[in-house]
Amino acid sequence: MNKLLFHNIPLGATGEKIPQAKVASARTSRETVKPGDSDAAYFRRLEEGGILLNPPQISAVRHHLGPLLTLAGAGSGKTSVLICRTGYLLSVRGIAPGRLLLLTFSSKAAAEMRERIALLPGVDAGDAARLQARTFHSFFLYFLRRQGLRQDIFHETRRQHILLKQIMRQLGLPKDAYPPENLLTLLSSCKMNMGLPQDMPETTEAEKEMKAILALYEQWKTDNFKIDFDDVLLIAYRMLREQPALLLELQQKYQYVMVDEFQDTNALQYELVKMIAHPQDNLMVVGDDDQTIYSFNGARSEFILEFEKLYPNAKVITLDINYRSGPAIIGLGNGIIRHNSRRRAKTLQAAKSSGNPPRYLRPQTADEEAEQIVEHIEREIESGAREYRDYALLYRATSSNRAILELLLMHDIPYVDYGEGQLLYEHWLISPVLDHLRLSVNRRNFAAMENILPTLYMSREKGMDHIRRMEAVQAKQGPLIHLLSMPGMEDFKGVKLRERLDLIRGLSGLTPVQAIRQIRTVFYDYFIEANERHQATLHRETLKEMLDELEASAERFGTIPLFLEFIDNVTERNELSRQPGLKEQGNRIALMTIHKSKGLEFPVVFLIGASEGILPHSSALEEGRLKDRKPGKASVTVVSSSAARAAAEAGIALLEEERRLAYVAVTRAREELFISSPARHRGKKAEVSRFMLSAFRAAAPPQATAPAAGNSSTIVRSSYTSGSASARTHTIPVWSCTGKACPGWTRMKAGGAEDHLASKPCPLCKSPMQKGTRDVPV
Repeated sequence: MNKLLFHNIPLGATGEKIPQAKVASARTSRETVKPGDSDAAYFRRLEEGGILLNPPQISAVRHHLGPLLTLAGAGSGKTSVLICRTGYLLSVRGIAPGRLLLLTFSSKAAAEMRERIALLPGVDAGDAARLQARTFHSFFLYFLRRQGLRQDIFHETRRQHILLKQIMRQLGLPKDAYPPENLLTLLSSCKMNMGLPQDMPETTEAEKEMKAILALYEQWKTDNFKIDFDDVLLIAYRMLREQPALLLELQQKYQYVMVDEFQDTNALQYELVKMIAHPQDNLMVVGDDDQTIYSFNGARSEFILEFEKLYPNAKVITLDINYRSGPAIIGLGNGIIRHNSRRRAKTLQAAKSSGNPPRYLRPQTADEEAEQIVEHIEREIESGAREYRDYALLYRATSSNRAILELLLMHDIPYVDYGEGQLLYEHWLISPVLDHLRLSVNRRNFAAMENILPTLYMSREKGMDHIRRMEAVQAKQGPLIHLLSMPGMEDFKGVKLRERLDLIRGLSGLTPVQAIRQIRTVFYDYFIEANERHQATLHRETLKEMLDELEASAERFGTIPLFLEFIDNVTERNELSRQPGLKEQGNRIALMTIHKSKGLEFPVVFLIGASEGILPHSSALEEGRLKDRKPGKASVTVVSSSAARAAAEAGIALLEEERRLAYVAVTRAREELFISSPARHRGKKAEVSRFMLSAFRAAAPPQATAPAAGNSSTIVRSSYTSGSASARTHTIPVWSCTGKACPGWTRMKAGGAEDHLASKPCPLCKSPMQKGTRDVPV
């Protein structure tokens, strides 16, 4: 690949200097811990073992009594601080190992802690063995087993999914009515907020169906003497609430509690931690509000932002020296995250004095993006400069890996997919569209027939049984025609079936992308949007995004048979490359969403899809269109009601979480960082992500501080950023809210799905919006 395709700044940036983090002082315990200090011997032994702590780390390690919030920026050595403080309490303070409780989120992290603690000076094997360093689930399961709980843990994802599909069939629902993973997420969210499945809402038919499915799922677990990991925490919580003596026993046993990755805790986990730490409150939490990216799992940045409200005497220490990356990569991360308003003020410094600057790509499409990246990687591998294991490819949404995954398969490049390992073409949303294409080529494709029946509002089983019976009597060139004679066939369904048969016959003369657009326009987009089950489990924009990505793939092929042949080829290759259960990277490229990458680091990171509509994601932009402030643009200036204020704050919160995702992605890179921003997405022009461009702006960011006690809300304020006092304006078409007290308005998208609407609800107050115009700054 021509090296000129890499740029030093993202296209569209203001051209100001590349963000650089300040290089931190090299002072360590050698300089700051004096020979006469009472704990000097401990730090000297750490130094002999190669552990050199910086001043903030030393302060955290020395902390003895009372609550401590340790703000640990990306790559700042938080695990070293946790284990060194553990050793300090054991060796210097003389605390018995049985009095310490360390909680984290992954078995791997817990095992690493135990191993590293055992190697600390003054900690013998017996001390390490008596220490509780576990995941939340492991510790509370250990606690419950000691109380006599005997249920088996039902945790195999595949078995859970099979059971949920069986329950859906039992209820007369299609087996794929609701994706099992979405149902389990819904159930988990309920429990992590200390609720019961019977408390779930049932205001819509979809909610009623999901509640019924999950009620039977819970009943099956009870009947079969099983619980899941969420039940473990919920049962422990209720037991401790109902048995004060049991809680007191835990409080007296574990007098020092430490929590890793505190930003990932949900409400239930935090309640359990607070209960055990009380009343001494010798609670140390380590986390980074800038890396709170699991709100869909109940994680809340408020736990860090409002820590002192719960613990007024808490000490706060910031670990702000990054040991992972060079100044330019850290500087970019700082430049991205400083624009969030709801965060703790911190700016990371670099421990390294030099390093490669981030490089930027601006390919036209996702397929061109994949070609450039794969070509670069192959060249680096062939030259011996890198190994496959050095690379991680990160993306916001799984649909963004379609092009890169295909190219890796076609080039036989080894990779490990840390997602579901499913191709776009295998997704339940996409397969009916492809089966219409298959039927246009071969109308006797019975598997394809079965898969499109739900789009005709017909039962797969009943429909195929009738087709096969009639085929045995008289075979047809297009067996779907038999459905017209199906008993009980309503007239309107017969009309729709004839229209569908005409559609399928007419597809054969179209290109693949024309055929897909025809399918979507005639019925499929409406079918998906009108299906309440789909809307209840996946965001509307996510569904559209996947279908648009299918169109982008199809644009490369001139005929439907060629496109289908390609799909069969990559699907077969994907099946052969799958290695179930093998999640260690080995010498393979790592593919994962940004969510999966948190806590990891790689020599080389490619962040793909860093364009508007992808990162930030279109679902967040749809909610935040009226609420996000862009420099140089007018923004919503007044919030006059509690409902409107809540809506505005929700929109801001979504965009701030998207910005945290960008920050997490950037800070995974140790040596090299590449950021790619395709110029087209979903068939339209896509600007470079605002998160990348904003890092190059010199304008002062929003004030980055935690909210003052008693003022935890974010208020949307009047804001307009312009280079002059008298900025030029122009007139644009807009939707304006008709509500008397609501100032909401949004740009009207030309050629969009809203063109045919006479009105639409305001996202702030739900009043009708009408078409009009507005003068805004150029």
